[in-house]
Amino acid sequence: MAENQNPPSFTLTNNQTGEAVELPVLDGTTGPSVIDIRALYSGTKHFSFDPGYGMTGACKSSLTYIDGELGQLMHGGYSIDELAEKSDFLEVAFLLLNGELPTKTEKEEFDHAITHHTMVHEQLNTFFRGFRRDAHPMAILCGVTGALSAFYHDSTDINDPFQRMVASRRLIAKMPTLAAMAFKYSLGQPFNYPRNNLSYSENFLQMCFGVPTEDYVVDPVLADAMDKILILHADHEQNASTSTVRLAGSSGANPFACIAAGIAALWGPAHGGANEAVLNMLSEIGDRSRIPEYIKKPRDKDDPFRLFGFGHRVYKNFDPRAKVMRQSCHDVLNKLGIKDEPLLDLAMELEDIALKDEYFIEKKLYPNVDFYSGIILKAMGFPTSMFTVLFAVARTVGWVSQWKEMIEDPQQRIGRPRQLYTGPAERKYVDISAR
Repeated sequence: MAENQNPPSFTLTNNQTGEAVELPVLDGTTGPSVIDIRALYSGTKHFSFDPGYGMTGACKSSLTYIDGELGQLMHGGYSIDELAEKSDFLEVAFLLLNGELPTKTEKEEFDHAITHHTMVHEQLNTFFRGFRRDAHPMAILCGVTGALSAFYHDSTDINDPFQRMVASRRLIAKMPTLAAMAFKYSLGQPFNYPRNNLSYSENFLQMCFGVPTEDYVVDPVLADAMDKILILHADHEQNASTSTVRLAGSSGANPFACIAAGIAALWGPAHGGANEAVLNMLSEIGDRSRIPEYIKKPRDKDDPFRLFGFGHRVYKNFDPRAKVMRQSCHDVLNKLGIKDEPLLDLAMELEDIALKDEYFIEKKLYPNVDFYSGIILKAMGFPTSMFTVLFAVARTVGWVSQWKEMIEDPQQRIGRPRQLYTGPAERKYVDISAR
């Protein structure tokens, strides 16, 4: 493979035939350049092979940038720690949808629009009652989100910019309402209607924890922690659920169906279920005296045990979101005055040991955002089954922004990955009597 710098391109030569194809190099704003392989098959009669698409750029995007080596995450050029400190969730949502931070007037209009779209169609109450009481909240959320297209026919035309805007805002506004309804349904409690005098995060907490018999006063520390959780999970480049939303959207599916597909992908323990897995892992460890035993397990390549909440596939340094979440976690625990809570005590002990352990430091197995978010959500009173649901509430902003960007991209086409076929070659059919 020889590099030709003028213009930037790679020349790929087939050693057997001597045929060569020139592949252009495309540069982004920052980060690695990419080799455009769209002419690879026509020039060489070969496809690329990249299981998991870890080395394949499937789209152009201006929304989010991650530098795993530096431990950097940016939305629209703004670092995640600065956004978490100075912004709020709906401002980050506006940024992802529009590419720029809003003016004061734009922010007021956007906040008002989202706030006044939080109610859901009353017939959805009946829809919820079709689920068993012990149904997993993610199963409910996935089904109900996909069903929204049956209730909101006036925002399913993906070719109409106005309808795309309305659908995007409806999804961002209604997802916390649906999530809270799934939570309340699992408890056997009545649904709480959203309240327009509360912020996005305050409203979500009151819908989850308020009851009709008394007024619910939202703790500002908890509301701030929830807002930070939402900001830190809003978008994360082309992860499994986001690429699923894009793939579903590439077929022309309506936005509600696309987001439901994203929720289904998010449900997996290797993706959105990681913070739930952290709490399950802590339950398995059980006692502080067993921490040294479990700290040793990652060193043993033959041990199938996986230490959830440490390290990250993308970040080879400290997860930038974890820095923010760690402080928020300690703020929540201090505010709630939680003492003698075995799992939370165990988590703090594990954090302390892991941050000092030579093996963890050498391998850069730092606590990640899932480690801290699970602890915060448990302290707030959410069961582990709700953890991924809250992730979906936050990530809906990223999903609709990615979906909108894809629909508006003139180069977008239906997703159609190739394969390396390893089955039998052509053979003749044998009648069943002769098999």
